Order: sequence, then C-alpha cells, then structure tokens
Amino acid sequence: MDEVWHRFSRILCPSRTHRMTFLATKRMELLLQRCHKEAVLNSSFRSFLLFTCLFLVMFVSLYPGLWSIGVHLHTAFTGSYVPGHHSLLLINSPNEQAARDIARSVMERRLAASINILPRTATMYYWKGEIQDASEILLLVKTKTSRIQEVVDYVRSVHPYANPEVLSFPVENGNLAYMKWMDEAIPDD
Repeated sequence: MDEVWHRFSRILCPSRTHRMTFLATKRMELLLQRCHKEAVLNSSFRSFLLFTCLFLVMFVSLYPGLWSIGVHLHTAFTGSYVPGHHSLLLINSPNEQAARDIARSVMERRLAASINILPRTATMYYWKGEIQDASEILLLVKTKTSRIQEVVDYVRSVHPYANPEVLSFPVENGNLAYMKWMDEAIPDD
C-alpha cells in the first residue's frame, strides 16, 4: 500500500519535500481516523457500563417488591406455596403485661399477621456466667420474612430486657389459604 501512495505522491508532488508532506498528511489523517474510532468505542463502552450500573442499582433497590410480586404470581399460577416467604418469630417476655404491650404495638404497626401469647413458660439460661431459672411469657409472631428485621429492631427498642430473645424460623409449608390471608394482613414493603 505504501508503494501505491509513494507512486501517487510522485505524480502529484514532484519534489521530495512535497511528497514527504503529502505522506505525512495522509498518515496523520489515518491516525486521526483510528483515534476517532477508538473514541467512539470508548464512549459506547462507557454508556453501556453506566446503563448496566444503573440497572443493577434499580434491581437491588426493587428486589424485595419484585420478589413479593414473583411469590404472588407463583402462588396464583401453580397453587403452591413458596417456602421461606413467611416466618415465625419467638420472643420471650418477662410478664404478661409486657408481652401484651409488645404484641399490640407490633400488630398496630402491621408488622405481623398474628401473634400468639403463650402463658407462663419455664426457662433456664446463662446470664453473666451463672444459670438462671425463671418463668416468661412466649410470643409466637407470624410475619413475612421480608419484615423480620423491622420486627427485631422494633422489639429491641421497646423490650424491657437489655438483650431480648428474638429468633426467627422460615415457614416451609402450610395451609395455602392461611398464607394468602397473612399476605393480605401484612402490607407489602
């Protein structure tokens, strides 16, 4: 290809200086074209990367709502339950009045569909290196798995114990009609 340009430049520019200038100009044009193509590719790549990042941020932000919608659609189409969508929490309380207060305030905040208050239970636990023996009231809180952290945070803020027991267990199966009722009782996140 250089040979063609070289011959062409001799015809158009008979002097050696003109030929060199002509070749330098042609090479500069080719270099500028190549740089322009790379700039366009870099710009396209940056746009793609920005779009991908925005998509990921939106997906992560909307994930709880999308997951809830997916569970509802799965249940509607298949008639079966998606394990882990609901959870059961165990919360111990020192007396019945504290248990009722906690249960009522959790229900008022619509963080649970139902709470059972079980009468006096005997409990043994280690506290400050010694075995303690006491009686407590047990709360069974039925909620959506997506609401567990809200329940835990709220209970920690109002519970009379410095370190309240709040344990959660995913519901693996159950009465589908009851699960649908729970979904209706607890608003979506």
